[in-house]
Amino acid sequence: MRILITAGGTSEKIDDVRAITNHSSGKLGKAIAEAFSAEGATIDYITTKQALHPDNDEATIHLIESTADLAAKLNELMTAHRYTAVIHSMAVSDFTPESSVTIEDLQDTIAAKPDDLALALKEKVRERTEKKISSDTDHLVIVLKKNPKVIQQIKQLQPETILVGFKLLVDVPMIQLLDVAKASMEKNDADFILANDLAEISGEKHHGYLINRHHKVKEAQTKSEIAQLIKQEVLKLEEAK
Repeated sequence: MRILITAGGTSEKIDDVRAITNHSSGKLGKAIAEAFSAEGATIDYITTKQALHPDNDEATIHLIESTADLAAKLNELMTAHRYTAVIHSMAVSDFTPESSVTIEDLQDTIAAKPDDLALALKEKVRERTEKKISSDTDHLVIVLKKNPKVIQQIKQLQPETILVGFKLLVDVPMIQLLDVAKASMEKNDADFILANDLAEISGEKHHGYLINRHHKVKEAQTKSEIAQLIKQEVLKLEEAK
């Protein structure tokens, strides 16, 4: 049994010294890796330097930084190996910086080319020669562009793998959380979605709902309970194939 796990949070570069990232610690991914390791699984673990890692004897660690790095590493590993399951718990950035300018540059650009501001800003950035944006400004304007949904490439690469996706919302009613998770499952062709709410995550406490393709829901209250639940449901589905 070979399992691919993604964990932690991606980081999107603004320049050579600054980046946009998120607060994902990788604790849940680590717990999931430990649960499958106890079953003797071979584990490939995609994560970042900043996130918590499983012990070296429990997983092969593959370090990435950006969403583009993640997409490339998934493609590399899923081309080289066949996986029983892919557990995609990484918090992937929805957006990445496309251009960044000082407020002074922005004002000059608007005055010079008001009809196509996005294109004008790209041209302004291409003119920049330094690798670090000057801090000699009171305001920095960052234009973000949407990242492709990396989860959607998983079933394209291996249609037979069991895919566990994750959906995180913040302080919403349970019904809304479950509805959004079900929609995510359909859109991404996932076999399971772990739906969780940031307002109900604190330390080891981690309230989550695991939903399968038949919209049956199982509940867990901690990271270790979620890890065990995901392991049990993946093994059960694999045995049923």
